[in-house]
Amino acid sequence: MPIYAYRCSACGHAKDVLQKLSDAPLTTCPACGAGSFSKQVTAAGFQLKGSGWYATDFKGGAAAGAAGAAAAPAQAGGDAPKAEAAGGTPSTPCGGSCACH
Repeated sequence: MPIYAYRCSACGHAKDVLQKLSDAPLTTCPACGAGSFSKQVTAAGFQLKGSGWYATDFKGGAAAGAAGAAAAPAQAGGDAPKAEAAGGTPSTPCGGSCACH
């Protein structure tokens, strides 16, 4: 169940309330009884950090290998190394047809 922040515009009383999503919003202030108790806009309870959540979630798996191939340094000719897979297709995530190769 989410926690909602409420504030009374009449007296300034603030309160955090644990409510179900299906519960009706509160309107009566518990401190002064005025009908001006309303929900406040608050920040999310979590933050996504990093350069890419999908690339960093699979450490040691297939996604990490693809991310490592894309981040390989350029060679003297300006081309990144293109290792051929069993089917004859480049193992780079973009298929070798983008500007980074």
